[in-house]
Amino acid sequence: MPPPTERTTIDVKAERAVLAAVRLPESRYDPADPFGELAALTAQAGAVVVGELEQRLERPVAGTYIGSGKLRDLAELAERLDASVIIFDHDLSPKQIANIEKVTNRKVLDRSELILDIFATRATTHAAKIQVEIAQLEYTFPRLRAMWGHLERIAGGAAAGGVGTRGPGEQQLEIDRRLVQKRKSILQAELATIQARKRREVRARKNDHFTVGLVGYTNAGKSTLFNALTSGGAYADDRLFATLMTRTREWDLGGGLRVMLSDTVGFVRDLPHHLIASFRATLEEATHADLLLIVLDLADPAAEMHLETVLKTLDDVFEDVARAESASPTVVLAAVGETPPPSPAASCCSTRPTASPTTPSCSSGSRTTPTRS
Repeated sequence: MPPPTERTTIDVKAERAVLAAVRLPESRYDPADPFGELAALTAQAGAVVVGELEQRLERPVAGTYIGSGKLRDLAELAERLDASVIIFDHDLSPKQIANIEKVTNRKVLDRSELILDIFATRATTHAAKIQVEIAQLEYTFPRLRAMWGHLERIAGGAAAGGVGTRGPGEQQLEIDRRLVQKRKSILQAELATIQARKRREVRARKNDHFTVGLVGYTNAGKSTLFNALTSGGAYADDRLFATLMTRTREWDLGGGLRVMLSDTVGFVRDLPHHLIASFRATLEEATHADLLLIVLDLADPAAEMHLETVLKTLDDVFEDVARAESASPTVVLAAVGETPPPSPAASCCSTRPTASPTTPSCSSGSRTTPTRS
């Protein structure tokens, strides 16, 4: 199989994939099923997982992230299993991707690229499509030079930026960079308009009703719970990122009490930061809710890690909001399932640092945690 030269698409549909990972001391993953989530993500992208390979290192190798010996093993595994794509369970630099592709003669994707591909197929609303495209452009921009593999041939081995290196490929690279920046600016302006409108709608709703937002790890059962508590209508399926849109319905608590309940997009471990930033409009319901219910599937062995991921993502989401607003919602852990998580996630109450502390109150199966403001 000839080595790939241009990276013009991230479509992995119907391809045979080998999964790879380098486990560092600070890596977060489920030891009981180290490739379970990546395999699920790969399946959602339409590829078939045919093999797995991992390596434990104290620090990544600069040029390839994975060690040279394991890289040769990876190339042999992909060849033996007739895999056409290799997917890594972490982010890689453009140079690392190029070096791995050179050794393996296979297309290489990292975790962010895979998640972006899934989000692109799930986006149905205009706002979601804009958010995904912005995230894709931010991911692509620093990788444009790697996508123009023929530049080295045009440069003829001359020093970078030296005389004779400004060929048509280099000119096209600069054109591509300007086009990406221009397109991103247009989309960001359009998204800012959508965010402002969404913010007004959410605040108007909050003035009239007590608002509650469902948040949690993807595929934790948020949409199923939402449909059970309200008139429903949210798409629910046993797969990651089943929906990227926020839906709000009235929740009748009985005794004449009604609140507005919102279902939001699910979180995932190591969600690309630019994707979190792009989806702030989708999470507007959560950032301005009076109460956040974290839905956690206790039957999942990785429940504790899922909770940590949700709390960290919420911190990222609320970072900008906290600068402009003094209020912050109360966060309650709404646990579902039969098997409790193994450690701190199962405790009744705990607090996290907050500029406006509130006294946590506990009930059976829940935990109250104020967010930072």
